[in-house]
Amino acid sequence: MATSKTSSSTRLSAAELAAWRGFLRTHAMLVRELDLELEAAHGLPLSSYDVLVQLESAPDQKMRMRDLADAVLLSRSGLTRLVDRLVRDGLIRRSSCSADARGAFAVLTPKGKRMLETARPTHLDGVRRLFLDHFDDDALARLSDAWQRVTRDVDRTDEDI
Repeated sequence: MATSKTSSSTRLSAAELAAWRGFLRTHAMLVRELDLELEAAHGLPLSSYDVLVQLESAPDQKMRMRDLADAVLLSRSGLTRLVDRLVRDGLIRRSSCSADARGAFAVLTPKGKRMLETARPTHLDGVRRLFLDHFDDDALARLSDAWQRVTRDVDRTDEDI
């Protein structure tokens, strides 16, 4: 693993700053563009799409709310507001947890599954066009390795997003 050659109180080098700012700009641009495309084509924000994807790949297409919040990188209150909208739209439903009266599940509905199947080609096309098409297979392998080094302590894997 590469380590910083300077102390934490020293400013970032030009290369470090360019890498960090490039990552931030790229992430912000990709999220913004993918969100705009999904909204325009399907009336579905990227955050909602992410929730549907997480539920689709979960056992029985349901997840505890706290696990879903961790998976989509939202606060529990942020997820609650998002889930409220998705429930209102009929894309997911809430289910109580018999093992823990305080716990609740979010469950993908048939309407949510249909929405996901309709929106997935738009999202995957955007991911390919805006990101993946800029790299050959070797560069993608290096990027994948870099992300794994940065996130190796995170206990989360993503399926076909």
